[in-house]
Parts: sequence; structure tokens; C-alpha cells
Amino acid sequence: MNKILIVLTVLSGFWASAQNNISYWQQQVDYKMEVDMNVDNYQYTGTQELEYTNNSPDTLKKVFYHLFFNAFQPESEMDVRSRTIADPDSRVGDRISKLSKYEQGFLKINSLTQNGKTLSYKEVGTILEVALDKPILPGEKTTFNLEFTGQVPVQIRRSGRNSSEGVALSMTQWYPKIAEYDFEGWHADPYIGREFHGVWGDFDVKITIDKSYILGATGYLQNPQEIGYGYEKEGAKVNRKGGKKLTWHFIAPKVHDFAWAADPEYIHDKRTAADGTVLHFLYKNNPDIKENWKNLQPKTEALLLYFNEHIGEYPWDQYSVIQGGDGGMEYAMLTLITGERTFGSLVGVTAHELAHAWFQHLMATNESKHEWMDEGFTSYISSLAMNEVMEENKENPLEGTYRGYTRLATSGIEQPQSTHSDRYQLNAAYGTSAYSKGAIFLSQLGYVIGKENLQKTIHRYYEEWKFKHPTPNDVIRIAEKVSGAQLGWYLTDWTQTTNTIDYAIKEVTEAEGETTNVTLERIGLMPMPIDLKVVYKDGTEELVYIPLRMMRWQKPAENATKRIVAEDWAWAYPTYTLKLNKPKAQISKIIIDDSQMMADINRENNVYELKE
Repeated sequence: MNKILIVLTVLSGFWASAQNNISYWQQQVDYKMEVDMNVDNYQYTGTQELEYTNNSPDTLKKVFYHLFFNAFQPESEMDVRSRTIADPDSRVGDRISKLSKYEQGFLKINSLTQNGKTLSYKEVGTILEVALDKPILPGEKTTFNLEFTGQVPVQIRRSGRNSSEGVALSMTQWYPKIAEYDFEGWHADPYIGREFHGVWGDFDVKITIDKSYILGATGYLQNPQEIGYGYEKEGAKVNRKGGKKLTWHFIAPKVHDFAWAADPEYIHDKRTAADGTVLHFLYKNNPDIKENWKNLQPKTEALLLYFNEHIGEYPWDQYSVIQGGDGGMEYAMLTLITGERTFGSLVGVTAHELAHAWFQHLMATNESKHEWMDEGFTSYISSLAMNEVMEENKENPLEGTYRGYTRLATSGIEQPQSTHSDRYQLNAAYGTSAYSKGAIFLSQLGYVIGKENLQKTIHRYYEEWKFKHPTPNDVIRIAEKVSGAQLGWYLTDWTQTTNTIDYAIKEVTEAEGETTNVTLERIGLMPMPIDLKVVYKDGTEELVYIPLRMMRWQKPAENATKRIVAEDWAWAYPTYTLKLNKPKAQISKIIIDDSQMMADINRENNVYELKE
């Protein structure tokens, strides 16, 4: 665990970074859990000891826990929302409403104490409301002990038993998980459909299960010689205990979630990447998928090394890719993905979920409020990684992403990215906003401040915000510090409104002295600086950069490219006239944003061509 220990030495105590005009702080939790799983009826019992450190400046008089498995019951919020939204997730649909008692999921609290004193609590859907025996003062620690019983639901969404590919147990969102409390207060969001927000801490988890089952989990296995199944070191003697069950003991340092999966037919492969990270692969013993899963392993290493280079070094000593779940979903130190895919799809989903190890499990945003940060940033970097690792050789790996956003922006159903993720009118609007528009936030930021400054921004974002909870403002402030540009307008218009970008070449006219006037028009409400390319009939080209006045800055020319820097354009002026020192007759073509990295919703008016 050498890499994680190096990081943790920097993270003790309070963090000095500024967020929302107060000193940054975050809560700390340390979990110890023991769970006994019955694979015959899919019920389990558990104990949990939770040491909670209140690093906030506030006195806490209550706490909240998530009981995610309660979502898989008829008439739950997840069930009703899925049956009333116009475009339900096909994986859910009305399936929850039809679950029998035996097929449902639940998490029940049998007892709960604070420092040995019994507490009163109330289960309200997927949230446990707890009144404290004694308030937790700023800087204080308290210990909660609880006993719980759970039933694993039939696999419907992310978690569950007996998936469509035959995976026995996908154990995610399976334990009573204390809710996050931060500068905005408690985040006790019910589990309706979207993703999560968790408290950083250390996990010590023991899972007792039928000895025929093979597990993959968050954290480092502490008793590999007892377990075997490929976890023991090479040449080590395996000494499995007698009886029907084995206990798997995992320790996970500095994570904000703990997940595991189990199946008696898992094949377990290992590969040590060039940076020393041990990659685990667990997949069903299915001859139809074996070749793809074997070939996936060197590609996963290549992806890991790409993200190390382009974001920052992966800090834990291992990562696991596990067949399970219902698509692809990221968890601490692992992902669950469906495995019966084409090879390209298998690598693609692995690329996306592995990238989440950075953009969510290292820079841990509040996914309920800022889902575009983790999904979008992940989509951006994984598209670039796939282009290199799979040798796709696309000139613009995000071309399809821009098309998807344009369809949303012109559809009439778009909502601002500041919308709570559960409160989108349509799943389609949520998906494109989170993934496509979120990815373009970074890609287009490269257009605004330059590719080199964007790369520096991503690296600095990682260095300043790993193992923390960044907000949108934190990202844009990093970009401002790196570039020197004023960028508040970019964050506001792109994420808090549905304003669109639409610049046009309105007219090109002859002027005095063999010069040409090019009149540009801002049709959309969102401002942008303009890169203009002029192509002349003799084959020469001229690049013109028109700064945006409110940026108070000029983008540097890339690759020592010669260009003209024109007068800046103030947003309130709908038109702008540029004078070219050549006659109109010599002009062949004029193009706004030849790179197509600006998300202009109507590219047809971006080009002027001289008509003979």
C-alpha cells in the first residue's frame, strides 16, 4: 500500500484550500463491518462499527443513513418514478412493482447505539433518520454500532442477485451507509435512480460466504492463503478452512464506498501493470467470452497508464474489473460491467468505468447535484484514451458527443446542468446533459483557453482535489489560475442555463482600398471567443483570433502558429465587423472555428465560400 500511504501523509487534519469562502473541510468515517451471507435465501446479517469524525464547524444533532436496498420494493420512489416518467430506464421499467416478497430487496436496522447509548431512529424509504443521544461538536468523534439484516433483490439496477448473465451476487449499495454532510448541509437523497455522494474513510470488512464462491471487492484481501482462488501469492500454500463457509477479510484505505461481487464460477486472472498496479479480472467461466476477457487485460493496463499520464497517478495498489451488475458502474477500486459484449464494447465500457477511478473515486463530486462533472469528465478522457489505445485514429474522438449535444440543445427538452439529477423531466435529457454536454465542458474549455492550458488544468485539478469533494466552481477556478483568463461566464452559461452558442458569418463585403469587411453575428445567447480561418485562392491561409472582452485575456497561439489578434468583442454587441487587408475577390473561404471544438449548434452559417 505504499502509494496510498504517501498520499495520506498529505491529507491529515484540515485542508487549507478555499471553497465557498470558508476553509475547506470534510467529514471522516472509519467502518468496521462483519457480514454473513446465506446464498440459499440471499439474506445476510451484519454488524457495523462506525467512528465518525465531525470536521465541520457545526454541531450535529442528527445523522442520516442510506438504506439503498429498500428501493427494490413495490411502491418505492424508484419504482413509482420509473413507472411515471415518460422514458423509463428499460432495465427498471415496471419490474420493481412485480417483485414478490422473496425477490425484493431490503435493509433493516435491528439496533443502533451511539457510544453505547441506544438511539431512536426511523426508516423512511431508503433513508434512516437518527436522533442523536448527544450532539457531535465540531472536532469531536463518536462511535455508532448497529446490527442490520438485508435481502439481496433480484438484479434490476446496479445491485442484485442472479443477473441476466448469471452472476450470483452484485453487492453494491448493500450496507447502511452514512450520508454526507458538507458545507451545504446533509445530503440524504433518497435512492430514486441516480448516483451517489459518500464520506471519505477507511473500511475494514469481513464477508462470510459459502466456500464455493469467489469474491472480488474494494480493498486489499488480508487472508489470501486461507482463500486461494488466485489471490494467494505465487508459490504460496493454500490452506482453506474446513466447514461450509469462508470469511474474506478486506481493508480499503481512503475510499468513500465499498462494493463486492461473488460467484462460484468466476475465473480470476491477475496482471501487474508497468506502474506496479495489480489488475484483477473476475468473469464467468463462459467459453463464449473468455477470449475477449483475456484480450481485455493488456488493454486495461494501457488505459490505466494513459490516465496516469493525462490525469495523475492512480494511488491505490490494485484495481478490479468484475463481470456483474447491469451495464457498467464504478465503485472504489473496482468496476462491475456486463461481460457478454463485443471486444470493442468490452474495452469501451472498461475505459469509461476505469476513468471513474479518477473522476469520482479520487475527485469525488456530488453526483446528485453535479453529475456532469464525473460522467462528463470521464466521457471526455475515456474517448481520448480509446482513440489511442484502440488505435481508432479519429481526428476528433468527440465528434459524436458534439452531435448528441446539438440534438439535445435544439430539441426543446434540455434543462440546465444545475438541475438535480433526479429532477430531469426525461432520462434522455439527463443522459445527454451529463455525458455529452459534460464532456464538451472540458473539450470546449480547451478551445477557450488552449489545449496546453487545458492539460495543465486537468493535472492541477487532480493534484489539488484528489481525495476531496470538488464543486464546479473549484474546476473553473483551477482553469483561471492556470490560464490567467476570467472564466466565470463560461461556468455560468454552460452549466446553469440552456443558452446556446450560435455564431454566423452574416456578410462579406468589399471595402475601400482593396480591403474586405467580414461581419460576424452572435445569434445564440452564450458568448465565446472566435477563431476565424481565412483561405485565399492562392492557397495561403490567415488565422484571426477575436478575444471575448469579458475574458480580459488572449488565448496563446498554439504550435507557434502565426495569427492576427483582432479587437475584442463585447458580448452585448450582436454583430462584429473585421477588416481583412485583401480584396474580396481573393478570398476562397472563411470559417468560424475550423477545429469544431466550439459547440456551435448551427455550423451551416459558420462558413462563407466565394461564389464564382
